[in-house]
Amino acid sequence: QVQLVESGGGLVQPGGSLRLSCAASGFTFSSKFMRWYRQAPGKERELVAVISNLGDNINYADSVKGRFTISRDNAKNTVYLQMDSLQPEDTAVYYCNVRLLRDYWGQGTQVTVSP
Repeated sequence: QVQLVESGGGLVQPGGSLRLSCAASGFTFSSKFMRWYRQAPGKERELVAVISNLGDNINYADSVKGRFTISRDNAKNTVYLQMDSLQPEDTAVYYCNVRLLRDYWGQGTQVTVSP
C-alpha cells in the first residue's frame, strides 16, 4: 500500500532552517510528481512546492520562493524540503503528497517558528 512518512519538523527561531524528508513506498516513486503542502491553524491546506518525477520541473508558492528548496532522490524514494530564512508565518503542519488514482498524504510534521 502507498505510504508517505514525513520527518524533520520541529521548533526553530525566525531566520533558522529546517530540512523535511518524506520517505515514500508502495508506488513507482521515480515516475510521479511529488508535492509538499502545509496547513496552518485555522487556514486551508496550501501547496508549497511541487517537483516533477525527474526533478527537472519545480514550482513554488510565491510565499516561499527564494527561501525553500524542494528536491528528490529517486534512489532513496525520498523527497525533501529545505526551508531557510524561516518566519513565524511558516508555522504549520507540513504534508507530503502524491497523486495517483487519488491523493495520498503522509501524517504530517509540525514546523513551529517562534523566538
